[in-house]
Amino acid sequence: MDGWNKLQSSLSGLNLGQSANKFAKGFNSSVQATRERLGQVAPDEITELPQEYKDLEARVDALRQAHLALLKVTKAYESESYDYPIQIQESITELSTTIGHGITNFAATNLKGTNLPTPSPVAPQVSQHKTLPHALGRAATNAASAMQRTPGGIEDKLGKALTVYAEVFDNIASARVEQDESIQTQYLRPWQTTLSTSINVAMKARQAVRISRLELDAAKQTLKTTSPVKQEQARLDVENAEDDLVQKTEVAITLMKTVLENPEPVKNLNELVKAQLLYFAAAAEALSSAQGEIEELSVAAEGEYRKSRDH
Repeated sequence: MDGWNKLQSSLSGLNLGQSANKFAKGFNSSVQATRERLGQVAPDEITELPQEYKDLEARVDALRQAHLALLKVTKAYESESYDYPIQIQESITELSTTIGHGITNFAATNLKGTNLPTPSPVAPQVSQHKTLPHALGRAATNAASAMQRTPGGIEDKLGKALTVYAEVFDNIASARVEQDESIQTQYLRPWQTTLSTSINVAMKARQAVRISRLELDAAKQTLKTTSPVKQEQARLDVENAEDDLVQKTEVAITLMKTVLENPEPVKNLNELVKAQLLYFAAAAEALSSAQGEIEELSVAAEGEYRKSRDH
């Protein structure tokens, strides 16, 4: 450890200009941080920061963690297929169809005037939403159509019920898209902005305080070990470091208070809840109406079945 102290003392005493001083400070603070991490610095040799500052640090850390925890889950709303994993298979099928469409149209354009057979241009496949409500609506529509194309299928109770179900989920699917768009614009983007701007600025200010505190404690250590000739300069370095720490601490306190007083996170969370409420309310209303119709069809189908068994 004497070797470290001698190296620190010699570096801090060199007159190499401003850049060299910055290098020496940076080196000294790195050594100080390493010694603290290894438990080689007594607790009373570490400058104590104001209790107000430490309380604000804890609150900002909690705020940051709250943003990260919710963001980790709600980022799912950026991809509409979050509730429909089967979409991967559909996407692969669509990609193959798109490639085939491109090749066909390329051939239709470039084989004109040659002796080779020219295929007719085809329209590209319409892109489909990859959400569970959309998929349920499409599946019910296809199932109802298949049943209704059979002899007597128009009067089939299940076919009618599937038609009702398909119509309901078409409406729910539209509400789902509106929900996701609202969440993206009114919640996700501002939530991420708060995390990447004001909270991040406060974290950087805290890092500046940490570095300043390390520089001060390193300067104090240098003062203890420096030669009498250089005592005055070392004492001046400590005073400057103390002033710098006070200034940076005040700035960090102001920034952390600003972050904690910001009403945007609560406003953003309200927008998330509001979008979800509108979606679930629309879905509940649509399903309630459909369930009544399907229940009537169910009762009628069961009545016909029992009647047929009575004869």
